[in-house]
Amino acid sequence: MINFELVTLNGTKFSEEVYEVILPTPDGEIAILPHHIPLVSIAAPGVIGVRKRSGDSDDKIEYFATNGGVIEVQENRVRVLVDEADHADEINEQEARNALQRAEQLHRSAKGKIELDEAKSLMDRHAIRLKVASLRRRHHKQNI
Repeated sequence: MINFELVTLNGTKFSEEVYEVILPTPDGEIAILPHHIPLVSIAAPGVIGVRKRSGDSDDKIEYFATNGGVIEVQENRVRVLVDEADHADEINEQEARNALQRAEQLHRSAKGKIELDEAKSLMDRHAIRLKVASLRRRHHKQNI
């Protein structure tokens, strides 16, 4: 088992013994399993997946939307430091969809590089949140 800790600016978001952690990196997703080699990496904006037990199916994976941060893997410990993280259960899919549409409108009406960059960042954030909400909905339907 792995001691996985997801830490945000507001404190510890998740801290449990788990079997697998799937992390977004600039080079793509990586899966951390017990006895993984030591690693320090950037966490790219994206979806973090957590499989609590080795026999758990994909529909039991817990998901978090993050905006990137830092990953540290040492022995059987994984620590991810991020500004913020939203658990799938905390995300309202319709609100995320509406926020993404507003961010897209900001992007279209942006005047200058700073406004474009800010709008793009908002679009990325809400697209990730929408993806996590969609994953939760899809897995919830499979369990009904």
